[in-house]
Amino acid sequence: MQTPKLAITIPCYNEELCIESTCRRLLEVMNDLIKRNKISAQSYIYPVDDGSKDNTWSIIEKLHQEFPDKIKGLKFIKNYGNQSALVAGLEGVRELGCDCVISIDADLQQDENAIERFVEEFCNGNDIVLGVRKDRKTDSFFKKTTAIMFYKLMALLGTKIPMNHSDYRLVSYKALKLMEKYHENAFFLRGFFFDLGLKTASITFDVKPRKQGCSKFNFWSLLALALNGITSFSIVPLRLIAGLGFLMAVVAFFLGLETVFEKLVFNNTPNGVATIIILLCFFGGLQIFCSGIIGEYVGQVYLEVKARPRYIKEKELV
Repeated sequence: MQTPKLAITIPCYNEELCIESTCRRLLEVMNDLIKRNKISAQSYIYPVDDGSKDNTWSIIEKLHQEFPDKIKGLKFIKNYGNQSALVAGLEGVRELGCDCVISIDADLQQDENAIERFVEEFCNGNDIVLGVRKDRKTDSFFKKTTAIMFYKLMALLGTKIPMNHSDYRLVSYKALKLMEKYHENAFFLRGFFFDLGLKTASITFDVKPRKQGCSKFNFWSLLALALNGITSFSIVPLRLIAGLGFLMAVVAFFLGLETVFEKLVFNNTPNGVATIIILLCFFGGLQIFCSGIIGEYVGQVYLEVKARPRYIKEKELV
C-alpha cells in the first residue's frame, strides 16, 4: 500500500491560548511521519473554528500564511457546537481529498504520539480506528463519575459505543463517502462510525493534563450529547415508556380488584387518603417525565423535518 495522505481535523472554540502550539506540535508529528515514509508529503491539518469570539481564527490565518500547504481551515458564521464542527471537518477534508482523517481535540490532551499507531492500523486494512483512553486519572471525581454514567446509560439504552471512546479516531475516505449518504441534522459521530459496519480497530492512549485554557465540555454539554446520541440511535426509551404504562395499568387493575373485594366482603372502604395523594404525585411526575422523553424524540423529528443546514461557512482556507 502506498503512503496514505493524512488529514487532521481540529474542532476549535475560543482556543486562542493553545491552537498555535497544537498546530505546530501536530506539524512536527506529521513531518516526522513523512520523513519515515509513513504518510504522504501532501498530508495537512484542517482546524474548524466553531464561531469563536476570541483570536482563534486570526491565529489559524497566520499559520496558513506560514504553512499554506500544510495548514488549511474553516470558520463558521456562528457557534454550532462540537459535533457540527467535527462533521464540518470531516466533510471539508473529504472535498479537499485525503486517504484518511484523524479528529483530535484542540487542547491536545489526547496523545498526539498515538497518530502513528492510527495510521498503522489503517494501513493494515481498517477503515475506522477508535481511540480509547486507558484511564481517567487526570479527571476530577465529578467528571469521572458523570463520564462513566454517560457510557453506562448509552449502553443500557441501546447506543453502542466503546467505554472511554471520545472523538479521537481515524476514518478512511471510504467511510467519509458512506457518511455522505446520511443527511440527518443531529449526527452522533461516536455511535455512527461504530455502528457503520466497516472493518474497525481500536488503540489505547494516555490523556495529558490540559496546559492552557479550560475545557469547553461540562456536565450540560455531556447531557446534551447523551440525549442526542440516545434519540438518534435508539428507541429503547419509547419502548420502556410503553412497558411502564402497561405495568402501571396492571397494578391499577389489581388495586381496583382489591378495593372492590374489601367493599363487598368486609363492607369496608379503605381510608387511604395519604396513599391516594402519594400515588397522584408519583403518577403525575411519572407522566411528565415520560412526556419529556417523548418530547425529545418529537424535537428530533422537528429538527430533521425543517432540514436546516448543520452549519454555515463564513471563510475557508484551502
